[in-house]
Amino acid sequence: MDPNPSNFPILSYVMNRLPSLGTKHTAPTTPIASEFHSIHIDAHPQLPSKFSTDPSSSSSQTTIVDHMPHLTDPKVLAAMTRAISDVSQTRSVLKTLGDRPDHDAVDVSKARLAAVDSDLAKKLEELVLSPRPADVDRLQWRAHLAEREQECRESAEKEKQGYKAIVQLDELHSAYEKLLKDAEQRLVKIYESAEAGVVVEDDKVEEEGLTSDQVHEEVVGILQEASGTELDRVNLSGRRLRFLPEAFGRIRGLLMLDLSNNELQVIPDSIAGLEKLEELNLSSNLLETLPDSIGMLQNLKFLSACGNKLSALPDSICQCRSLVELDVSFNGITYLPTNIGFELVNLQKLSIQLNKIRSLPTSVCELRSLRYLDAHFNELRGLPLAFGRLTDLQILNLGSNFTDLTELPDTFGDLTNLKELDLSNNQIHALPDTFGRLDNLTKLNVDGNPLVLPPPDVVQQGVEAVKVFMAKRWLEILVEEERKSMLQVQEREETGWLTRSTSWLKDYVSGVSEYIGSPRTARDPILDQQL
Repeated sequence: MDPNPSNFPILSYVMNRLPSLGTKHTAPTTPIASEFHSIHIDAHPQLPSKFSTDPSSSSSQTTIVDHMPHLTDPKVLAAMTRAISDVSQTRSVLKTLGDRPDHDAVDVSKARLAAVDSDLAKKLEELVLSPRPADVDRLQWRAHLAEREQECRESAEKEKQGYKAIVQLDELHSAYEKLLKDAEQRLVKIYESAEAGVVVEDDKVEEEGLTSDQVHEEVVGILQEASGTELDRVNLSGRRLRFLPEAFGRIRGLLMLDLSNNELQVIPDSIAGLEKLEELNLSSNLLETLPDSIGMLQNLKFLSACGNKLSALPDSICQCRSLVELDVSFNGITYLPTNIGFELVNLQKLSIQLNKIRSLPTSVCELRSLRYLDAHFNELRGLPLAFGRLTDLQILNLGSNFTDLTELPDTFGDLTNLKELDLSNNQIHALPDTFGRLDNLTKLNVDGNPLVLPPPDVVQQGVEAVKVFMAKRWLEILVEEERKSMLQVQEREETGWLTRSTSWLKDYVSGVSEYIGSPRTARDPILDQQL
């Protein structure tokens, strides 16, 4: 867990000088440290050979100082200490969590996670397709399905907890290795600057044209400005931020916060203090979760968390009832919160493309304000039966769900305001019979599907031809159903007359039979007397 001095000489020296980590470096006793010994990494190809040390030598720390005298400069050491704050923090976390799990344990955990997700998808699919009992009210049935769905998800999440912990611990150790390499390179640059006669203070070392001190000063300046004025907009996009100070939660008047294109791994819970916030951009970071406190942002209208490492959204996001636009695309999300449709009544745009979602919760059918839904490149196996309730929907992209998406629900024709539809690269054999009712549809992409209905020659003629074909088919179905209905009525009438006639005849015959077959009255004994 401690950096190997043979591969990270400066980093090893600096970390051994930290007060909290001030024990002398010994031979590696942890699996991760042993692994560093077995891997020969050239972390600093431009570093002179005099900088290397022999970890087995008891005087290695003295040797490196002999070759690198500027390491004794308090300003240089202070700058280096600040430059590796992320390493020391991660190391402390790993000390608490434990050694890196072995490769077999990680592989088994990943396989079990995939199996649990697969089993959950099957259960949810069976749940969605389960018929409603005739004696159960529709609203009660929907509530029952939502409750069952929540139970299935909670059970799966509970089963996955142990396996996820193993995988996440392995990923954390892997990230720690990269941190060590990056940190050593930063320290080399700091030392080279010191050798050039530059006074190093507060990390004034350029990296790609931007110094960490400049970022630090900008963040501090924003917090100072917020304490003296009513600051309503903050843009920290592209600053390579790794941490967001808790103090940001005290900028009460903030309306817009842009933290996109950074290296943030965590958003502090204090963000709940931004009670007036309307726009929050967290895209293109390294976030694995969003804080539960995000549900406190009651005025939030725009939220983007695309391009992160999210596997799920917190249920509390459903409490952001002012949300108009939600973008969580380009993540690893496997499911959406169960009550998302019941709570986000103002949501108009939902972007969930390029995730691993296998089914949409039934509540999504209650997003009555939804106008835009992009769910392409997922693992969708179908849509909820009541999907047609989204009558305000204008743009829908279900493309590239590949072998998973095979059909659309019959209520699809109720999406009468739909203008653009992408169904490309799926396994749909037939469009729903109600498809011809989509009068406002102007763009349609069904490429990459084994469509039989409508026939390929109709599809080639364009969206209008498809609509006309499906409309005629729908009319024919209605006419045929009407004909069958009339026949059934006629049959019932004829059957009713015959039944009535047969009933009368049975009653008549029954009466005669009773008369003929009735037992004779008792014979008067006087008639049997002899004269």
